[in-house]
Amino acid sequence: MKQKKVYIETYGCQMNKYDSELATSILAGEGYQVTHHPGEADLILVNTCSVRDHAEMRALGRLGALNAHKLANPRLKIGVMGCMAQRIGEQILKEKRFVDFAIGPDSYRSLPAILDRLKEDNARQICADITDFEVYLDIYPNRESGVSAWVAIMRGCNNFCAYCIVPYLRGRERSRPADNVLDEIRQLSREGFKEVSLLGQNVNSYHDGDVDFPELISRVSQVDGILRVRFASSHPKDLSEKLIRAIAAHRTICNHIHLAVQSGSNKILKLMNRNYTREHFLSLLEKARNLVEGISFTTDIIVGFPEETEHDFHDTLDLVQQAQFDNAFIFKYNPRSGTAAAEMQEAVTEEEKLARLIELNELQNSITLNRNRELIGCKAEVLVEGRSKKSATENMGRTDTNKIVIFPARSGDIGKIVGVQIAGAEGHTLFGEFPGI
Repeated sequence: MKQKKVYIETYGCQMNKYDSELATSILAGEGYQVTHHPGEADLILVNTCSVRDHAEMRALGRLGALNAHKLANPRLKIGVMGCMAQRIGEQILKEKRFVDFAIGPDSYRSLPAILDRLKEDNARQICADITDFEVYLDIYPNRESGVSAWVAIMRGCNNFCAYCIVPYLRGRERSRPADNVLDEIRQLSREGFKEVSLLGQNVNSYHDGDVDFPELISRVSQVDGILRVRFASSHPKDLSEKLIRAIAAHRTICNHIHLAVQSGSNKILKLMNRNYTREHFLSLLEKARNLVEGISFTTDIIVGFPEETEHDFHDTLDLVQQAQFDNAFIFKYNPRSGTAAAEMQEAVTEEEKLARLIELNELQNSITLNRNRELIGCKAEVLVEGRSKKSATENMGRTDTNKIVIFPARSGDIGKIVGVQIAGAEGHTLFGEFPGI
């Protein structure tokens, strides 16, 4: 009997990557094997993101290209999964007649039933129910072997930031039981994974009985065989001193926090419904830097939000200068239908948005380079992830502060923490060498 094969493409955040692993695990139970070649597939899945319009346009464009495989193989089935399927699944089925089904993030258990019905009557389907309980408790993700793995500890979001579509597509917050999370991580350790990253829209809101997020990550850090523990993402309104002290207390927990500030203007933060001020945000950075030596911070920033004046933008420039982030992901504001911000009057032209984007990126790039150059001559412990993409004679890894380091390859180093001396810095990348070489 011919082995059934599934090909999956994933767009968007780490949670989507984790969801792809859940989906392929469910399909493995139906006899499907993952292939990396769409031309071999009996089933193609496109796991989509709706956070920004650009992500949706990319996925829709890719669907059109993948249709060529269906024209060559009429038995091939194509499905759209994820946030875009939740948001505009009916529209996709109407406009893309070659798409057989759309399935939302809380409905992946329905994949076998959907495929069975397609066999029976070829009926095109949409399954996009949102629940307040689904955390895929009993499904172990189907991962490829490697050094690092993502582990979702919760799903959904309660924050309703004015610009964000996620709460409407992924539902309310719900946490996985701590014991279930720990069981998954122990299994990852047995499989040879060395690093885990705990995922949630706001991990600081995690709660299972008496176990809050600082307690959970402390327990995870003590799992035998796991060398490093990361997490994403933290909301500034909920980042606690208890979590900062947990980072300081446990060597396995990485000295890095991704803390999205989004704006340096208190007026814009209020319009965004972020529920903190610039002063509070900067005080968090100061507290963490006092308690955790060498901790690094990365962030997200939106420019051109409705009602953002030149003064508001300069507040953001000023905050970035004060914060001295190690890196920042900066985006132009893009309205999403159904969010509160979509009803606000835009006051910033596309040209102004682009100019602010460029200016802020230039500032942050200079800060990033300066902070990286300060590390030249220092020793760093790097978890080796694999070969560099640009050279077979070099390895790539990350410091516990989440900085990429390129250094000479040695056999047997992948999956280990090695000590290197930082010899150079270029943009966002560090270059290391082994002492004595």
